Amino acid sequence: MAKVRTTLTVDEDVLRAVKVHAARSGKGDSEVIEEALRRDLGLDLLERLWDRNRLTEPDALALAVEAQHATRHRQP
Repeated sequence: MAKVRTTLTVDEDVLRAVKVHAARSGKGDSEVIEEALRRDLGLDLLERLWDRNRLTEPDALALAVEAQHATRHRQP
């Protein structure tokens, strides 16, 4: 996955907590921030589900379309 550089403005206490967590875990500040964002945005859960299910993209699309059709049939 490609990485991009950005500038953030955060509270001093938040940055201090990031630095402490990074030092204690042996990770970089950016890695700690990215992991927290992924967790808060639910991206880590989505990735774990995709990894666990091992569906191909066409199979996943077919399931999504099937679920969409099933939902439409239930609506009045």
